[in-house]
Amino acid sequence: MVWETLRYALIAALIIIPIRTFIAQPFVVSGNSMYPTFHNGEYLIVNELAKYQDNYQRGDVVILRYPLDTSKYFIKRVIGLPGETLTIVDGVVTITGPGHTAPLTLSEPYVKSPKQENLSRTLEDGQYFVMGDNRAQSSDSRVWGPVPKNMMDGKALLRLFPISKVGLYPGALSEFDLDTGEPAEASARGE
Repeated sequence: MVWETLRYALIAALIIIPIRTFIAQPFVVSGNSMYPTFHNGEYLIVNELAKYQDNYQRGDVVILRYPLDTSKYFIKRVIGLPGETLTIVDGVVTITGPGHTAPLTLSEPYVKSPKQENLSRTLEDGQYFVMGDNRAQSSDSRVWGPVPKNMMDGKALLRLFPISKVGLYPGALSEFDLDTGEPAEASARGE
């Protein structure tokens, strides 16, 4: 009986440990930098396979190591991709660079309290610009600069708690969802 119990425990460990190490990890949202998309205390499962692939896209919700203290983990949204130039004028994000024939002004319906600020940053190969949805209360790439891909630990795969919000790829938006479809000049004038 004892040997059988040990055998099942060993089999379970051989299955669970690699999954937790290489495939998925739990993550508890701490703070309000992603409000209203995520609230303090929400429980997520992170897809760690994403860090081994080249598939971070604009709008993805990612878990990353804080560049100034790698023992801390943050949750943010990918806004700028490698090679792009990101400009923020009065809180409105515009992107230019490879793959853009005209400047792209982001429509960000999840941002409820934009921070009136101005900034311009060109991203190098392997760098991403990330921001919290609660712009007024988020420490992000506007403060500590672009994030290298190797500091990103994965994408939010599943929200498990609260039960009323259970779902796959919580908070993720495609570039289509973020694109206003307007040239940057018209969008900035409010047309």
